Amino acid sequence: MTAPDGISEQPAGNSLWNRHASPVSILLLGAILACAFAGFTGGQPSPKTVADFGRATLTVKTPLVIRNGEFFETEIEISSVAALSDATVAISADLWRDMTVNTMIPAAGEERFEEGSYRFAYGPLEAGQALRIKVDGQINPPLFAGTQGEISLYDGKRLVGRQPLRIKVLP
Repeated sequence: MTAPDGISEQPAGNSLWNRHASPVSILLLGAILACAFAGFTGGQPSPKTVADFGRATLTVKTPLVIRNGEFFETEIEISSVAALSDATVAISADLWRDMTVNTMIPAAGEERFEEGSYRFAYGPLEAGQALRIKVDGQINPPLFAGTQGEISLYDGKRLVGRQPLRIKVLP
């Protein structure tokens, strides 16, 4: 029996590129997984940044790389060395641009917006005491590439210190 016109047996190729599955796809998948394991796609443990201002120490634990739309948790701790008459945390408006803050525990005694930052007054803090604040939020879809700002500590109206913060947002 003869094959119809135009149909013939193809010789079996011994070349690497004549196989059904290309090794390029495996290499591409491996590169994507390597980037994810290296932390370039977010999802890593949140690092702590500590700023010592002399009168108090401000510790912030928040993700520095996060994906758009994800929920996140920020922990702020103020450890006083000297007494603060009115421990106030100020978060710059630029840092929270295109973020939704769902929860802030404990709630501040007074909340206000002043001089370009959201201010949360917690009242007096004795020497040796610590105040721990937990903030739960979410990255809104318009935020792309990231945001930066600062978290400041005030004693009433007097600045104790500022800690800059930059958060990278991936699509």
